[in-house]
Amino acid sequence: MLTYKIITNCGNREINEDYAGVVKDNEQYCFLLADGLGGHGKGEVASELVVETGKSLFMQYREPDFLDKCFQTAQENLLLEQKNQNLQSEMKTTMVVLEIKDQMVQWGHIGDSRLYVFQKGKMVKRTLDHSVPQMLVMAGEIKEKQIRGHEDRNRLLRVMGTEWSSPQYVLSDKMPLTTRQAFLLCSDGFWELIEEKIMQQLLRKSQTVDEWLQKMEAEVKKNGIGKNMDNYTAIAVWNE
Repeated sequence: MLTYKIITNCGNREINEDYAGVVKDNEQYCFLLADGLGGHGKGEVASELVVETGKSLFMQYREPDFLDKCFQTAQENLLLEQKNQNLQSEMKTTMVVLEIKDQMVQWGHIGDSRLYVFQKGKMVKRTLDHSVPQMLVMAGEIKEKQIRGHEDRNRLLRVMGTEWSSPQYVLSDKMPLTTRQAFLLCSDGFWELIEEKIMQQLLRKSQTVDEWLQKMEAEVKKNGIGKNMDNYTAIAVWNE
């Protein structure tokens, strides 16, 4: 049985530029999360636009290349809206999407909103950020744990809303949906304040997906005390 839970919070900011959504069609699911960029610009418009585009498309588009179509259509709609509002420099966003269809799982992402995959209580995969610190990790200049708190952690190399000559998003291979599998989609405001080992520990201690996400949120809030907490958003998905 598949269950899920969504949370979103402003943190210590005035505006929540994160946006998340889910669409269910029989036993097919699409989970989407975006983190808008632009400060007091229109990041919140960008994140809502791309998620709502993906949700609408999921109900209409039945071809196997849905994720490609999702990112491409959302990008086109966002660029058009930028021109309509003359906000090309401000209206940008990350996006991460998880599709569960025909007992198969696939995801795609751009930016530093992440997707984690857990199997039997252990993290087995995560998306790689399109950011300067992630690039430094891949070059061997810093360690993985140094991404959190890095001075350039907000410098993103790929986002939606920037013109591209070829697709900048990354899609995973498809994998079977199996029992005791869990997924976590989250913005950087969430994952920066909770380490993966804690995610795993809390997963093993939780009886429901709601409990898992509630415990993780408590950890995020605890670690955010005394900091100018960013918006944080997460979608937790369990297949039991």
